[in-house]
Amino acid sequence: MILMGMEVGSLGTNCYIVGCEETHEVAVIDPGGDAGRILQELKRNNLKLSHIINTHGHVDHIGGNRTLKEESQAELIIHEADATMLTSSGRNLSLLSGRAITGPAADRTVKEGDTIKVGNTVVLDVLHTPGHTPGGMSLKLDTDDKTIIFVGDTLFNGSIGRTDFPGGSYSQLIEAIQQKIMVLPDDTEVYPGHGPGTTVGFERNSNPFLLG
Repeated sequence: MILMGMEVGSLGTNCYIVGCEETHEVAVIDPGGDAGRILQELKRNNLKLSHIINTHGHVDHIGGNRTLKEESQAELIIHEADATMLTSSGRNLSLLSGRAITGPAADRTVKEGDTIKVGNTVVLDVLHTPGHTPGGMSLKLDTDDKTIIFVGDTLFNGSIGRTDFPGGSYSQLIEAIQQKIMVLPDDTEVYPGHGPGTTVGFERNSNPFLLG
């Protein structure tokens, strides 16, 4: 399996490159900015971009979509409930920053239970984890020796995503974390949208929002 991470954009979004060692096809998860750097990394490692996946529709997770799409013609994927955010600067919150940003519409929308296959060996299971946004989703990947989950802004190391943006819901977020993420094995590796990685076990035992 190919797995790389890089921090992109002015808000320090974690962008992940995950893919198939056999075909060198990869998905880029949450290209929030610095599309040129992402493309350079793909070229340097001789990787073919087949999928662009947004865990949700906020600007700091979709800002590089247009450039990556134009350069690769990769399939752009987002949860169906956040799809309109891709083309609306109001809904993706970029308008609030004074720099309206929109990108191409999704080629494919997904929902709970769908899968995204990358190359021959990587299958990402879609888990609907709303609360930060209505269409927030996490992507679970089972490998031969471990489980990995990319959670966007649903869960952080020692914290959770904000719920004070339009469409946010604290109760939905906590329910999604408890029912979709905390049911995974303790050694499941958690790759969040910002900040350092963590594990399900660590968050289960120490995250103040999940205790009690």
